[in-house]
Amino acid sequence: MSYSYLPLVEYRRQWIFNHHEMPVPDTDKADIRPLTNQSAMALWNRWVSNKSSCAEDFNKGDWALRSSTWHHTDTWQSQWESDDPELPRPITEFITWDDATRVYFCIEKYEILETSWAVFKRHWKCFLFCDDGPLLISTQHRQAIWFTQDGNYRLGLRG
Repeated sequence: MSYSYLPLVEYRRQWIFNHHEMPVPDTDKADIRPLTNQSAMALWNRWVSNKSSCAEDFNKGDWALRSSTWHHTDTWQSQWESDDPELPRPITEFITWDDATRVYFCIEKYEILETSWAVFKRHWKCFLFCDDGPLLISTQHRQAIWFTQDGNYRLGLRG
């Protein structure tokens, strides 16, 4: 499926990639692509949920609510607050995607950012300024990460 994108400078939360403490270089910003509302909706409906518009509204039939989906839960908040730029180790051990793998940071039905796994790994702290229950998925792989507002994440396999 082909998606349409907004320029990053038009993205309403583009400030998260310009934060003075965690600036993202222009070369990486070029690979952070906000989907248009229509493209985000199409991706969300196909890969996340065709019933719910955000993580808070997931319904019984959504793969993200099945207990069998999630294999590991841990905290991201302490790593985010530390000076260490690396993702928590359990995430990098679970997600073994090639750096060029396209990933989708799904904030809600109409707000999804596409980037590469490499860019997400380098700037995950910026992405998590949006911590309202976003999911990180790849349409090429079943592994998924659900970041929750309470500072935890879940690792699992999409159904």
